[in-house]
Formats: sequence, C-alpha cells, structure tokens
Amino acid sequence: METGTTGTSVKASSLRWKILRQAILRKPNADEQSEIGVKRITRKTKQGFNLLPCHLVDDPSHSSDVTVCYTLPIDSAPKLYLTQRVVDHAELRDFEICNKYNIDNTGLVCQWPSEEVLAYFCLSHADMFRSKRVIELGSGYGLAGLVIAAVTEASEVVISDGNPQVVDYIQHNIDANSKAFGGTRVKSMMLHWNQNEISNISSTFDLIVASDCTFFKEFHNGLAQIVKFLLGKVQPSEAIFLSPKRGDSLDKFRAVNKPRPVSKKVTCPGSNS
Repeated sequence: METGTTGTSVKASSLRWKILRQAILRKPNADEQSEIGVKRITRKTKQGFNLLPCHLVDDPSHSSDVTVCYTLPIDSAPKLYLTQRVVDHAELRDFEICNKYNIDNTGLVCQWPSEEVLAYFCLSHADMFRSKRVIELGSGYGLAGLVIAAVTEASEVVISDGNPQVVDYIQHNIDANSKAFGGTRVKSMMLHWNQNEISNISSTFDLIVASDCTFFKEFHNGLAQIVKFLLGKVQPSEAIFLSPKRGDSLDKFRAVNKPRPVSKKVTCPGSNS
C-alpha cells in the first residue's frame, strides 16, 4: 500500500505511530459519544457502497470488537457474521507487532470499502470459482474469502494475512460461519509476501484475489513474487487485484508485473473506492 498521493514516500512505521497517536489523543465530543450502531464499526460505512447490506448484531459498549451480519443479495444465500474492531481503537501491541514482523496494521483499522467491492465481484462471478483452489491475500477480516467459500462451490479457500492478530480474527470468522461453506474446505493462514518457506503451497492455486494491497510501494516486489509463487504452473491460473486509484501505486505494481510469464494472468481492475 502506498503512503500518499504526492509521490513522496513516508515510512510505514511513521504512519503506524501517527495512527496510534491520533487514537490515544482523540477526545470524542458529546455528539460523537451519542452515536451508536453501525457508526461504531470499523468498516467506515459512509465511505462504502452498501453492496452487501450489513447490520450490527453484537455491540458491547466496553468491548474493542463488534459482530456484524452481512446479508448477501442473492436467493438462498446464507448470512455471514464477521467480528471486527470498532472505530478508533488502537493498542500499543498492534504497533509492536507491526514493527516486529515488518507489516502494516491496515487489516485491523477497518473493513475497507475495496474488500466489500471484491466480495461483491466474487459473488457476481461465482462460476469462475467453482471447483477451484482460491487464496485471498491481505484479507483483513476476510469478507471476500468468506463470500467465495459460502456461495461459489470452490473446492478450497485459503484466507490469508501477514498480521497474526488479523489471522486470529479470520479464524474466528471462519469458525463462526462454518455451516455456510458446504463442501468447501476453508482455512486461515499467516502469510508474509516475502516468505520463502511455503513450498507446501507452491503452484497450487487456480485463483488469487486481493483488494487494496498495492498501497505501500515497498511491498510491491514481495507481492509480485508471492503471486508468481502461488499460482499454478500447469493449469490456467489467474490473480485478480482490485485497488482504488490512489496516486501511481497501482500503475507501479502493474509495472512490476510486466515481466511475469503471460501464462500467469494478473488482472488489476481499478475502482474508485
């Protein structure tokens, strides 16, 4: 993920501390304290597209988490329940983990609008996932991966992230929705894009999906390498990236992928999320 739109680069660690500082120092006024319900969820509802209607089902006033029910807009689709962080909640441990593993904490910040768009895209193109092995990269709370698992009859869905805290949320959400997956095998995975010791899943996936994963340019090479590593070499395979058009980060990532073999298709449809 990139760090801005002006072309200048800011260290990811500096951005993490800025987010923490804002979370600690921010003092909500009376009007903000009176707001309840969906406004407390981290998915930034006002910036979303309401493609997948959702509502709160569990909102403990003193908890850092909420549970959200997503209603998929197709007949006979199961409801999906995701546990995620509330707005403006940050802990020192979040940033200690980011620095320890050289990762970002954007998966904890909120359910990003691009993830909702990706989930809707997968829902609308269910046939392309049927009987396929699928992995979602940088999944955050795992909405898109869970939608694929619930409605597309994929053979296997792996929902991955490089942040161990995020992976805990993913596994919780998989367990909470296990009855919706039918015969699809679903599992979480902690996966760093510069990780080398993953030979057990090399060249095994028919489809890779990801949303808003090209923001920080320093991760582009690792992301491109992991895509090359994961996509199947024998069967036709494809990676689908959905990203907002912020500055030149998406174009930079496309440029990194130009030398890749044409047998591995990387699709980067832009979005305005």
